[in-house]
Amino acid sequence: MHLNRLRSWIVAAATAVIAALALLTAPTAQAAPGCRVDYTVTNQWSNGFGAGVSVTNLGDPLTGWRLTWSFTAGQTITQLWNGVVTQSGAQVAVSNAGYNGALATGAGTTFGFNASWNGAANPAPTDFALNGTPCTGSTPTATPTVTPTGGTGTLPSSFRWRSGPALIGPKSDSGHSIAAVKDPSVVYHNGRWHVFASTASTAGGYNLVYLNFTDWAQAGAATHHYLDQSAIGTGYRAAPQVFYFAPQNRWYLVYQTGNASYSTTTDITNPRSWSAPQHFYSSMPDIIRQNIGSGYWVDMWVICDAVNCYLFSSDDNGHLYRSQTTVANFPNGFTNTVIVMQDANKYNLWEASNIYKIKGTDQYLLLVEAIGSDGKRYFRSWTSTGIAGTWTRLADTESNPFARSNNVTFDGATWTADISHGEMIRDGIDQTLTISPCQLRYLYQGKDPNAGGDYNTLPWKLALLTQTNSTC
Repeated sequence: MHLNRLRSWIVAAATAVIAALALLTAPTAQAAPGCRVDYTVTNQWSNGFGAGVSVTNLGDPLTGWRLTWSFTAGQTITQLWNGVVTQSGAQVAVSNAGYNGALATGAGTTFGFNASWNGAANPAPTDFALNGTPCTGSTPTATPTVTPTGGTGTLPSSFRWRSGPALIGPKSDSGHSIAAVKDPSVVYHNGRWHVFASTASTAGGYNLVYLNFTDWAQAGAATHHYLDQSAIGTGYRAAPQVFYFAPQNRWYLVYQTGNASYSTTTDITNPRSWSAPQHFYSSMPDIIRQNIGSGYWVDMWVICDAVNCYLFSSDDNGHLYRSQTTVANFPNGFTNTVIVMQDANKYNLWEASNIYKIKGTDQYLLLVEAIGSDGKRYFRSWTSTGIAGTWTRLADTESNPFARSNNVTFDGATWTADISHGEMIRDGIDQTLTISPCQLRYLYQGKDPNAGGDYNTLPWKLALLTQTNSTC
C-alpha cells in the first residue's frame, strides 16, 4: 500500500485505553461449538433501559465463558449483575462471575444489566458470540477445512476474470470513523470465511479489521471487529496477511507498522485474542535502506516451503526484497535480505506482492501490483520452480496483465478501474500458501473511478474476481 503515513496515532482519552485493556484480560476458556442467546428488554425509560440475557451452551462443557456482542445505537451499560462487563465503544464483552463459569452441555446461565441510550432507537444486538463462536441457536455440524477452489492443472499464459459488485465496505461505529476497507487477507477454515483487512479512517489513520461469514452473500452484513481493541493496539497497522503456521499450531497475522510485524493466536474466531505486535527485524535491513530512496517499506508477505520461510516486502521505489529463515527458527532469524527484482520505472514494480504454491506442481506464482500508464492499478505475474528461484514472466504487461480492468468483465456497472492490493483464495490455511490453478479467485480492493483526493482517505472497498478461462 502506498504510504504518506508512517506516523503514530494515540488514543484520544485514557478511559478508552482502560476499557480496551480490560477487554484484553477477559477470560476466553475453551471454544463453544454451539450456543443460543435470548435477549429481552425488561423495562425502558426516557434515557435508559434494563435487559436480561439468557445464554445456553449447546456444545461441550465449558469451565469459563465470555459473551460478546455489538450495540448499534449508542447503548452503554451502566450496571450489570451475574457477570463481569467491559465495554469499548459499541463492543461489549461479559465474562462469567466467580460462581457461574461452569456450563455443562445444554446448561444455561443468565445475567442482567441497566444501560443508557439515546431515546431514539433501541435495537437488540444480533451478533452474539460465546467464546468466539457465533450463537446461532444450534450446534453446527463439524465442518472440515475444505478445498474452496478445485483440483490440479496448469496456469494459462493470459487471464480473463469476472467481478461482481463490492462485497465489503467501510463500517463506522462510535469509536471508528472509517473511510475505506482495503488490503484484504482471507482464509477458509471450519466452514467460515475469515477476512482481515486494513481500515483507513476519515482522518487518514490506519488499523486492522476482522470479519467472518459462511457465504460471500453474507459478507456485507458481517460484523466488523476492530483489532485496535485487541493487544494489537492503536497506531499505524496495515496490510495484513493471515495463515496457520502448522509446526506451532498457531495462527499468524503479519502486517506493517513501519517495521515488519506480527501477532499470533490459537483462536482465529476471537478477534480479542491476538497478541501484541512483535517485529521480524530489529530495524530496516541495510539493503532496503540503501535502495528505498523516497519510497516506503511496505506490504510484508510470508511463505514457507518444507525447509525455509521467506519474507517478501516492497519499497514503492521499484524493488522487491526477500529475507529467509528456517521453518524451525520461524519467526526469528530473518537474514540474507536480497533484491529479488527491480525496475527503473518504479511504477512497474510498485507493491502488494503475493507468492503462492501451485497445487500438485513444483511451481510458484508471484504477483506484484503495478501502476499503469493511465494511473490505474493492476497486477503483473511471474512463475518459478522455487520460492528463492529465478522468476519467469507470465502475464506481466498492461496489454496482457494478470488482472487489470481490461481483462475483467463486471456484473452490472463497472464500479472500479483499479484492481488493487488483495489475496488469492487458497486451497488450505497453512504457511505453504497453496492455491489451485483451477478457476482462480482473488479478493481485491477497488474504488469509484471518480474518487480523488488524499490517497489515505480514498473510498476503497473489497470485491471478488473469478477466473473465466481456467485450463482445468
